[in-house]
Amino acid sequence: MGTALLLLILLLLAQMLLSPKSWAGASNEEEEEGEAAAVCAGTACYTAHWGKLSAAEAQFGCSTNGGNLATVKSEEEAQHIQEALAQLPERETPARMVKFWIGLQREKGKCMDPDDPLKGFSWVGSGENTSYSNWNKDPMSTCIFKRCASLLVDLSSSSLAAAHLVPKWSESPCGTSGSPGRNIEGYVCKFSFKGMCHPVALGGPGEVTYTTPFGATSTSLAAVPFASAANVNCGYGSEKRSHYLVCKERSPKLFDWGTPGPFCASPNHGCAFNNGGCQQECLEGGDGSFLCGCRPGYRLLDDLVSCIPRDPCHPNPCRGKAKCSPGGPGQHYECQCPAGFKPTPNRLDCDDVDECSRSPCAHNCVNTPGSFHCTCHPGYEPHGHNGMECWDVDECAGEGSPCAQLCINTEGSFQCACQKGYKTAGEDGTQCQDVDECAEAGNPCESLCYNGPGSFLCGCPPGWTLAPNGISCIASHTVSGLPDGTHQEKDEKEGKKMDEMENEKEEKEKEKENTGSSPSVLDTSKKPEVTLGASVPYNVAPTMGGPSQQTNPPITPEPSRPPVLSRKPRIQEISDIIHPTVIATDGGSQKGESLANGSDDDNDDQKLLLFYILGTVAAILLLLAMALGLVFYRKKKAKRAEKKKSPQNAADCYSWVPEQAETRAVENEHR
Repeated sequence: MGTALLLLILLLLAQMLLSPKSWAGASNEEEEEGEAAAVCAGTACYTAHWGKLSAAEAQFGCSTNGGNLATVKSEEEAQHIQEALAQLPERETPARMVKFWIGLQREKGKCMDPDDPLKGFSWVGSGENTSYSNWNKDPMSTCIFKRCASLLVDLSSSSLAAAHLVPKWSESPCGTSGSPGRNIEGYVCKFSFKGMCHPVALGGPGEVTYTTPFGATSTSLAAVPFASAANVNCGYGSEKRSHYLVCKERSPKLFDWGTPGPFCASPNHGCAFNNGGCQQECLEGGDGSFLCGCRPGYRLLDDLVSCIPRDPCHPNPCRGKAKCSPGGPGQHYECQCPAGFKPTPNRLDCDDVDECSRSPCAHNCVNTPGSFHCTCHPGYEPHGHNGMECWDVDECAGEGSPCAQLCINTEGSFQCACQKGYKTAGEDGTQCQDVDECAEAGNPCESLCYNGPGSFLCGCPPGWTLAPNGISCIASHTVSGLPDGTHQEKDEKEGKKMDEMENEKEEKEKEKENTGSSPSVLDTSKKPEVTLGASVPYNVAPTMGGPSQQTNPPITPEPSRPPVLSRKPRIQEISDIIHPTVIATDGGSQKGESLANGSDDDNDDQKLLLFYILGTVAAILLLLAMALGLVFYRKKKAKRAEKKKSPQNAADCYSWVPEQAETRAVENEHR
């Protein structure tokens, strides 16, 4: 056992002696990876680190000290990061162009958005995004892998020293442990604080070492973060002194070291060394002592070194849209942002607030600087405050209806419909075309069929009468006792009336088109009232829907179906199949309108026939009265003439008694 242990110790010693460089190289690499450069400004500090790590490992390294991978939301932040990269100690790298991870990532399943400045990426743990971007080229559009962004850093001294040449952004896979990715050499962290202290002012020879809460150590910081420690070592001659200070919050937004300065002041140097540590004026006394003072318009702070303007807003420290206002107790000034904007992290400028992120609009939201506006989908119009609500547009209302006949409003659109007897036509379905029932329906009449606008008419040949259902024909021997010649004349008149009916209908439709009368609007909430017209001379039988197939039995022993004609006969009796027309009025009532052609002419014929009959009867009665009067006059004249001619005698005053039958007593049959 002892021999084996001795052999193991000898092997380890031999390996150390044979390869001392490898051990030293490993320790040096660990030291280099731990090295960092820090830059603080505003309310944040940025640190740059060497290290071949994956994006997840770099984020873990930042979060361990209370930060995150750095954000680059503005040109100012990009310059601060450039300063931190320039302070990194030099290191040999395989390529001149290297990459440093930053906190810009796109999760798996989220695709590239070409309209977004960040191309679908978002900042890690930093809240809202901004419009600033600095891509070297557009990222890949893949959505199946997580992608991470890095800074393309040129390690040449001239590039790092040029503050205006801020690094471009590049995107790549986020890497894994042991395989961070191509040319990945480090990462940048960001640490945010509630406030900063001024650097410690030295009035004599000495050195200050700052230790920050995130573990960085530096001897030169332009601003020292809250809770940092400052170790001041003063040395001149044989005297050496040290001070230990902590950056504290004296009042809201006012931070100092808690101990008045200047530090390391000496009568041997007075104001000659670093202006006595004073920010503005150094006032020497006769015994070698000195005090700090301020120029006109400024006042000395409690640290007895720093000066601030009595009017903190002159000169204006705020930028952009921010407006400076004197602060309250313990505050120098405050930069206030107008409505629709928010303060930047350094609280000196303003960024636009993206109101659309809260989805205030019913349909679409368009963000604008300091505000926003809403838009609606087609078929809707904006209403309410800033048009955030969208109401349906009733395309059927008013006189500009898009439909030829009936218009039905729907949510966000409309539909066109046609009256009975018409069908929709046109490319957009807004027009109506007449349906030829006699051709398309396969002749709904039993015998003759005549198509009309929106309807059709049925008729019968001579010797047949139209049944009450308006479709069938029944046989008959005589018609109203008229002679044969009268039948022919009547048929010709009826044919002419049919033509006149058609012409009048076409003229009415043309007049409606010329006057621009708006089509009917269909009110689907109420059932329409239908008014049916009747045509007396043509024995019109109104129907609703399809024609009835019921027929009346013949009144004669002749066959009940009309004969098959070799040519088109004259139309004797015609039936008008009337379809209802629905009209929406202002009062909400609906009336049916008959579409029968010639119904007005039929009523005129009825009145004319009645007039003829009454006139004939009146003439006959007048002649009869005249005849009766003439007879009465002649009889009276004849009586007068007889009285003058015949003599009177005594017998004229007597008259014969009429003979009476002889009466006998009634015999009693029971006698």
